[in-house]
Amino acid sequence: MNVRGRSYRYVGPADLKAAVGPGTGGHRIGSAADFTHWIAERTAAELLEPFTFVVSTDGMLRLTPRRSEHVACAGGENVLSAGEISFTREADRWVVDDVSNQSTGYCPDVVSWPAVAHALDAIELGHPSRFTHHVVFRRCPSCQEHNIVREDDFVCVFCGSDLPKAWNLDA
Repeated sequence: MNVRGRSYRYVGPADLKAAVGPGTGGHRIGSAADFTHWIAERTAAELLEPFTFVVSTDGMLRLTPRRSEHVACAGGENVLSAGEISFTREADRWVVDDVSNQSTGYCPDVVSWPAVAHALDAIELGHPSRFTHHVVFRRCPSCQEHNIVREDDFVCVFCGSDLPKAWNLDA
C-alpha cells in the first residue's frame, strides 16, 4: 500500500528555514527500539507537553521538543506530514495519546494522516485512527495570507474573501 501521498514544502517564514543548519533535524525514530530509547531519555516535565513531529519523505517519524520549529525538526526538507504528538503509558507500553496536523510552517492537509499512521505502525506504536485534533489550512487566493479555517467558515480572516474548499497552500 502506498501511503506516501503528497509531500509538503515549508511555507512558513523564510528566516526560520534559513536558520536550519546542515545535518540538523529531529530525532529519527526508525524502530520500536529507537522509540523506547528516545522516550526513556525524556523528563517527566517533557512528557507533560506534546512533542513536535514530522514524517520525513522517507516515511520516518522525527521528534523534537514542542517549542521546536517543524522546519528544524525536518532539517529544512519536505515532509509527508507534520504536527504535534503526545504519548502516554497504557499498561506496559507507550501509545499515542493525541496527535494533530498543527504546523503553521508546513500547513499539511488532514489527508496526510495515512503517512503518520504508517510511521507509527512501523515502530509498533499504538495510535488513534485519525488526527485527534485536525487543523484545516487554506491560502487566500485574493491576499495570499495563510488561514486556519474554524467551524467550517471558509472566509479569509485578513480580507474577507472566500477560501477554497480544497487544500491550496503549495499551489
